[in-house]
Parts: sequence; structure tokens; C-alpha cells
Amino acid sequence: MLALGKLLELTLAGREPAEKTQLTVDGVRMRWLSEGALEVRPPEARDNGLDLLLSAGIHGNETAPIELLDRLLHDIARGDLKPRARILFLFGNPEAMRRGERFVEQDVNRLFNGRHELSSGFEALRACELERLAASFFNLPGRERLHYDLHTAIRGSKIEQFALYPWKDGRQHSRRELARLRAAGMEAVLLQNKPSIVFSAYTYDQLGAESFTLELGKARPFGQNQGVNVERLETRLKHIIEGTEPEPEQDTLNGLKLFSVAREIIKHSDSFHLHLPADVENFSELEVGYLLAEDIAQTRWVIEEEGARIIFPNPKVKNGLRAGILIVPASADGLA
Repeated sequence: MLALGKLLELTLAGREPAEKTQLTVDGVRMRWLSEGALEVRPPEARDNGLDLLLSAGIHGNETAPIELLDRLLHDIARGDLKPRARILFLFGNPEAMRRGERFVEQDVNRLFNGRHELSSGFEALRACELERLAASFFNLPGRERLHYDLHTAIRGSKIEQFALYPWKDGRQHSRRELARLRAAGMEAVLLQNKPSIVFSAYTYDQLGAESFTLELGKARPFGQNQGVNVERLETRLKHIIEGTEPEPEQDTLNGLKLFSVAREIIKHSDSFHLHLPADVENFSELEVGYLLAEDIAQTRWVIEEEGARIIFPNPKVKNGLRAGILIVPASADGLA
């Protein structure tokens, strides 16, 4: 196997490869760009016009997605997987990966779409570098652009595998992409309706990619991901990479649950209190009238929406950041 196929090993060791570019026996070029960043380019005659960005490790302790990208890279480096798409593999926060922590100083996935310019430290610099790498990769005109940013959650979920679909004014969400997500094993999709500061929102809003944050299960240490089943996603990614993807049926989304954002719960002060158990699961339902959270100046979040659920509740975030998202069921009306 080519040495560049061991990108994860290099990244965890903090080493640069001796050779920055290598070719497989099939003429696939692998090029090391920066720490945790590797470009894969098929021979020109086999290139099908897709640019695919696969990122993981934006949170360093979310290891199942990191291991998934590692397996794909090994297969490419051995010649077992024969790409027809250009691919950029990114491990987002190498230092947090080495420490086995979500982040070191600040959450990298809250530093995109201009937020890193308002901050400092190496994680802000890394967010800036990730934007630069993505922008450089998606700079070729006339090509299809697809970005999957792979995560696992810090808590359990009543719907284990789901996607977040970013929003941009004047742009419609794609029924075809939703069908593709369902075929990849996603059980639900949150259709966002406002700008965001996560990585997938940057590539969707600024670079014109079809971009998604994929949540694949609960975060576990390296080598302990037997309970995170990514088989359907891994199979679909191999099809996408090799250009053998069965066209998903767009007439039906096959039971895919759709949600939209009703409200974001923003923590304003250290007095913030979230009235939920510490082990509450994502997609837990909340009854109308339930007092969800309180903060300074008698700020109260009371459930008013029928069918409301909570995702990503986290009262430990820094002041000014989102401490949870209140979501409600959505329809497929208005999809492109």
C-alpha cells in the first residue's frame, strides 16, 4: 500500500510524509497538501466531473468517521477502490484527535463563515486553513460539488443517523440529495432555514457545494466503534467514488423523516439553566408548555410548538453560542 494511504497514521504521529505525491498502479494521484489533508485525483480519462470533499475529525474524539475515511484511503492506496471523482480527504482538528478530545481551546465547528476572524489561537487558524483548502479544491468550474462532513454525537439519539442540510437565501434543498442520503442510511434530515457557522454551511453557502453534516452515532474512542454501523454510508461512498452509484428514486424518500428549525436556544450568561436531564437524547419530544431553559433578565424558553423535539442540548457551551436546537416536523414541499 502507498505510504500516503496512511494519512491517519501520519496525522496522529504529527509527521509529514517523505514523498508528497504518489501514484497508484492505476494512475490515481495522491497528493499530501497539509497536515490531515490529502487530494486524490483520478486519471483524466476516467474523471467523471465530481469533486467530493470528505471531512471528519472536526471534533477530535469522533473516531468512527475518522476510521471510515481511513478505510477508504487504504482501499484507494492499495488499488482496491478506483476513483472516478476528485476527492479531498480532511482530518479537521489533528491536535484534538491526538489528545482524544472534542477540541483543545475552542470548537472548530463554530469558527467558519467568518467566525475565525473574530477569534485567535491555533484552532481558529485551523478553521481558516480548512476554508482555504476547501476553496482551492472547489475552484474548478463546471463540476459537481459534494461535501459530507462526518460526525458522531456526544450523546445518544432516538434517531441515530441523521443529516443537517445547510441553508442559503434563494437556494432550494435538493430532493435528489435527500434520496441519496436516505440510500446512505440516514433516517432523518434537518432542513435548516438560517445561516450557520459550521463547516458544511461554509462550503454550501460560499463554495456552491451540496453540503451536509452527517451524524452517525455516539462518539467513542478509536477501536471501540463496533456499535456505530456505517456500512450503508461506506457502501454508498464507494459507489460515489467509483462512479457506480445507483440513481436514487426521487419520487419517494422512503420514510425519511424531515425536520425544520423552530428556534435556537442561545446561552447568554453563566446563569443559563437547561431544564433537561444530563443524559437526554437527541430528538427527545417535548410537550407544549414545558419550560425548557432560563437565563438572565428573566429570559425563558417555553415550548409552544406541536411535535417539538430537542437536538444538540449542551448547557456547557460558551456564552453567546447555541445550547440546543428546537425542531419540528417538516414536509417535502418546496424541494427542488
